[in-house]
Amino acid sequence: MIEVKDLHKSFGDAHILKGISTTFEKGKTNLIIGQSGSGKTVFLKCLLGLFEYEKGTIAYEGNIMSELTANEKRDLRAQIGMVFQGSALFDSMTIAENVMFPLRMFTKQSKSEMKDRVDFVLKRVNLPDAHKKMPSEASGGMQKRVAIARAIVNNPKYLFCDEPNSGLDPKTAIVIDNLIQEITDEYQITTVINSHDMNSVMEIGEKIIFLKDGYKEWEGSKDTIFKTDNDAVTNFVYSSNLFKKVRRMYIEENQ
Repeated sequence: MIEVKDLHKSFGDAHILKGISTTFEKGKTNLIIGQSGSGKTVFLKCLLGLFEYEKGTIAYEGNIMSELTANEKRDLRAQIGMVFQGSALFDSMTIAENVMFPLRMFTKQSKSEMKDRVDFVLKRVNLPDAHKKMPSEASGGMQKRVAIARAIVNNPKYLFCDEPNSGLDPKTAIVIDNLIQEITDEYQITTVINSHDMNSVMEIGEKIIFLKDGYKEWEGSKDTIFKTDNDAVTNFVYSSNLFKKVRRMYIEENQ
């Protein structure tokens, strides 16, 4: 579990995060949503330790991140997997070398042990024969699956995903959503996803945090989001006619 209490972050006179408190639960897909400028990217970077913050605490399993020693922070980083928005694969490395990179950085495994682990995670993301391909030879969906394989190769306790469906067609996006949820459940990872994709919210949003102007405006689940009377949430979620129809159908079925 990751617990956040009264988090504040500013850049000069711009107050970006304004007292956010929440928890991200183990074994669940936790989504951060909000309009551009709501603070969700800054929030994610604070969670990862990339930004320092002026007030509040972020605790991993009760250990306050700002109080950790340099070695303890390195140990924590080894327990975190990250899927970047653009996949962020190394162009000069094969897919197998990309996936092996965290093992080389954070473990002392032998070459054969690392190879076995790479084989395992590539099979897990349905890419058993992709080892020798270069990233340029892979489709956008394949690259996302490679990025997920790299993120989980080190058996992380925490998985962060920044807009994992960015640039993907709807069918491929569903495949990636399902894969992330399966891995979260299978390995009981604390997964945090920064997303603007409402299909992802409705598909895998076991816990949803909605940010607006740096505040936590609402939190709930993909089920309770249909029931909220929070205008900011409904305006964001049901901005398309499709989701307005879905909401009406849900309400009618549950009256």
